Amino acid sequence: MLFQVGGQGTRPTFFEMAAAQQLPASLRAAVTYSVGVLALRRPFLHKVLDYEDEFFALLMLILETHSLRNTDASFSESLYGLRRRSVRIRAKKDDTRLKSSDGIHHSGLEKRQRVLSVVFMVVLPYFKSKLHSVYNKEREARLQASLWGPTDERFDDVDYFGGGGNPLFSRGGTDAETSVRTSLTKKIQKIIFACYPWLHASCEGLSFTYQLLYLLDATGFYSVGLHALGIHVCRATGQELMDNSSRISKIRSRERERLLGPLWLKKLQGALLSCAYTMLDYAQTGLIAAVFFFKMMEWWYQSAEERMSAPTVYPPPPPPPPPKVAREGIPLPPDRTICPLCSQKRANPSVVTVSGFVFCYACIFKYVSQ
Repeated sequence: MLFQVGGQGTRPTFFEMAAAQQLPASLRAAVTYSVGVLALRRPFLHKVLDYEDEFFALLMLILETHSLRNTDASFSESLYGLRRRSVRIRAKKDDTRLKSSDGIHHSGLEKRQRVLSVVFMVVLPYFKSKLHSVYNKEREARLQASLWGPTDERFDDVDYFGGGGNPLFSRGGTDAETSVRTSLTKKIQKIIFACYPWLHASCEGLSFTYQLLYLLDATGFYSVGLHALGIHVCRATGQELMDNSSRISKIRSRERERLLGPLWLKKLQGALLSCAYTMLDYAQTGLIAAVFFFKMMEWWYQSAEERMSAPTVYPPPPPPPPPKVAREGIPLPPDRTICPLCSQKRANPSVVTVSGFVFCYACIFKYVSQ
């Protein structure tokens, strides 16, 4: 399942790279929302929401590792037909083997680059998310302290009624350790509160700078992580996709040949490997399709419930009959565009708020004044 956004050559467009970068965040929001809705009927899923960062980091660790191992691309990049290539800059010489004029040679990823790619795509975002949560909690605590004042320490845990002072002294060591741990935690939170805004601003500024330079074709690296690892993201050709499929099949056949044990154990291990390969191969499209199907079903049932719970719309009632004319009153003309006072077409129509009838402004002003 590949999405092609356009462009020519092996260099992806800015929109392809932006879409591939934003896909994990959108997928996380969709998965979190889906699990939250399912948790209304299955309360045990609330544990997944309590450890949302860890759950999603583990999920992305499995997907990214599998994708980099098989396709040399991240989970989102493989959906757009992109591949990661190691960059080696050569000196410009009269060598016919160099096809590019700038001396840049692309090769496959090394094991070190795959491992560091997983670190940049999974581990660092996880730690950044945890720092962001700590920063938000500290900011809320300071805002609450500024509004309501510092919270008083509670002494509920201290046993004042334990028959003398022995229980208090017996817990002195534990209380001291707790106080040291609490003070250390507060110091760390203060350091994070002071440093995280600068760290976040620096990361966002570097990311914006690299994206702007990539958009202006001033660099071939879309992000700081790709530049640090020396990796270019390129489009995969049809031949590369075919070669990659054959390479994966050979690797899996060799893994099946390495199975040890009796025949029934080999068959069991082979069946488990086949199931694992199938799940990982279809995890990319299956996960996105499942979220899309869940959102579609939710919209379908929500619209049906809205139609059932919507109030019944009745036709508007007929207009009331015209009022009866008093003995000394002025009859209303049959044509609604004619002023009842001058019996001519209204000029500068003005409505009387008491009755709602419309007259000429000059006529009704003179009539009311008299």
